[in-house]
Amino acid sequence: MQLSTEWIRYGEQGKYRGYAARPAFVREPLPAVIVLQEIWGVDEHIQDVTRRIAEAGYAAFAPDLFAEGGKTEGPLAQERISEAKQFLNTISPAHWRDKEQRALALSGLPKEMREAIDETLDRLFDLGGRFPAFVRQAADTAAWLRDKYEHTTGQHVASVGFCLGGALSAVLAANDRNLQGAVIFYGNAPSEDLIPAIGCPLLGLYGELDKRITDQVPAFAKALREAGKTFEYQIYDGAQHAFFNDTRPSYHVCSARDAFVRTLDFLQRVLTRDVTAVD
Repeated sequence: MQLSTEWIRYGEQGKYRGYAARPAFVREPLPAVIVLQEIWGVDEHIQDVTRRIAEAGYAAFAPDLFAEGGKTEGPLAQERISEAKQFLNTISPAHWRDKEQRALALSGLPKEMREAIDETLDRLFDLGGRFPAFVRQAADTAAWLRDKYEHTTGQHVASVGFCLGGALSAVLAANDRNLQGAVIFYGNAPSEDLIPAIGCPLLGLYGELDKRITDQVPAFAKALREAGKTFEYQIYDGAQHAFFNDTRPSYHVCSARDAFVRTLDFLQRVLTRDVTAVD
């Protein structure tokens, strides 16, 4: 399929930016899918996922959560993150957040490179304080897609998020009453106090070996069920965290294939309902 892709500045005085993909020769507004990034930013993988969703007939949009004033600079610049990610591929995931183990692994690199990677990893592994700003940007993005972006105006919006973005996708469902559906790829469950505010169906996709996150799922599912919410989920045997990311050693092809089919089926169901039938 021929796609139209572009980086767009949006929001008040262009304070946000994001990567957009849509079928090139469709003139009418399309349902929109917000693609919410991993901690690696809107890298080539997230751009590729955005294009894949657009190829399914949607206008897909990946907001850059790290851009400030429309630019991503310093420790969270994409080239810096890419260098840090390449380093992490050389050590055990169990040592990623361990400063001592990281320092030991970094010791063989040139001083300037070592310091730059360590600074970037410190920032990436300490994003919790910025999470409320990420929620605001995600909600602003959904409103912009519904009301102002010419290719999606008046159409339904859903979200698909990965890791950091998976957690954000769930929280967005509690902060945007007009969101039609939220897909959570291996993201932390939201706090229990947010569950009553969730107003749309959820789909969760998790790896069996990703215990830190997947062990939360039964309690999350129970709380949602007791609150009368709709939650479908799948836990993939033998899959790790980030099993969908085909640029990482954790990629698990069978799980990723099935998860993408489930995601497209879910989007078809929640996004193609009659807009006028929804409050």
